[in-house]
Amino acid sequence: MPHVLVVDDKEMMRDSLHATLTRSGHDVTLAESASVALNKLVDATFDVVITDLKMPKMDGLAFIEELRRNNNDVPVIMMTAYATINTAVEAMRKGAFDYIQKPFDADEIVMLVERAYEHRQLVQENEAYRTNVNDWQRGRQLIGTSPAMQKVMEKIALVAQSSATVLICGDSGTGKEMVARAIHAQSPRANKPLLCVNCAALSSNLLESELFGHEKGAFTGADRIRKGRFELAHDGTFLLDEISEMDLRLQAKFLRVLQEREFERVGSSITRRVDVRVLATSNRDLQDWVRRGKFREDLFYRLNVVPIVLPPLRDRLEDIEIFCEYFLQRIADREGSGLRVLSKGALELLRQYSWPGNVRELENLMERVAILADGDVIEAKMIESWLDIDLGGGQKNVGVEMPQSLADMERDLVEKTLERFDGHRQKTAEALGIGVRTLGMKLKRWQTAEAS
Repeated sequence: MPHVLVVDDKEMMRDSLHATLTRSGHDVTLAESASVALNKLVDATFDVVITDLKMPKMDGLAFIEELRRNNNDVPVIMMTAYATINTAVEAMRKGAFDYIQKPFDADEIVMLVERAYEHRQLVQENEAYRTNVNDWQRGRQLIGTSPAMQKVMEKIALVAQSSATVLICGDSGTGKEMVARAIHAQSPRANKPLLCVNCAALSSNLLESELFGHEKGAFTGADRIRKGRFELAHDGTFLLDEISEMDLRLQAKFLRVLQEREFERVGSSITRRVDVRVLATSNRDLQDWVRRGKFREDLFYRLNVVPIVLPPLRDRLEDIEIFCEYFLQRIADREGSGLRVLSKGALELLRQYSWPGNVRELENLMERVAILADGDVIEAKMIESWLDIDLGGGQKNVGVEMPQSLADMERDLVEKTLERFDGHRQKTAEALGIGVRTLGMKLKRWQTAEAS
């Protein structure tokens, strides 16, 4: 629900705007002066500010200047009964999102607030994108010296310069999303948004709204206009993660978007055009999915313009050493701790393992040993109990000590880290690189599962 701050020295105008915006589903806070508003902005976050121009002591223009001086980028709508071209230009120059002349209709101000709120969402999406890219560039890279990975990197460099649709396939945990990010980062669209939707995480109706947006009233709970991620990615790149999980009805709709680069929001008849480069990932054999009637053949061929197949880690075991060095160094940098190294025996053991969870499983294991290791050198005996293999070179079943899935491995790591820090959740969360709230949710979910 958008949170709006209304600033006006006239009580009647404040009350009128409060009633109008509350009826439209907005959360409204009132301030009778610019100085009161500035204090409220210190204690709370607002999505949109509406301010009058003419106010005693500090007028609307001075108020905007003070906001921007404090690095507050909230969109501001200026209200004035004295609107002139000069007033508008000055308001926009000082950082206003828009202005509206009194008297105005209720619908006018509601639409303007929704436009400002959408603008703020877009700015936040782009900022999140830049943060994610910077984090990825600093902390996550596509690495590997094996011939298989060198071919993948060469292909990325070639396709990045085009606008062709790319289908990235590979087992879970091989790094498909990182390939997508690498393509975008090396493309002419690198300074534009890269937005992603995980098709497996949403129901069909929610996925459609997430992709294409919706109009106010399009369905129950649609209390405002919302742009979809496809529209927000205009001029940039759009990633459909695990596209095989999209249902057939939505596949038909998305095929048209791929072909025509146009769409309608849910509940709208207005056709919108966008310029977006589309990437898709799948951990399934989509050709087999087509044969089984679970994926449209025409959509498969439209997606599969440039295929990139990521090999599983078991087919590039020569990359394990460089991966381990990279993960252990990254963990040491993040934690400010000493660098752990693997003994020759430990490396050999890792090369004997089949890695069903691929690179993600290896990263998980390196996190574990970096946290739980007593010394700087990690020996084979420390990690043997966590792998389905023994030093004799054969596969084995290690019973309860062997996590049966990545979910089990995650829980084991969290519980042992919590134990290491004597149950201190803040220190545990920091060591794991997650938020305290996320840690709490995980623990609660596991406790609930045990109780059921």
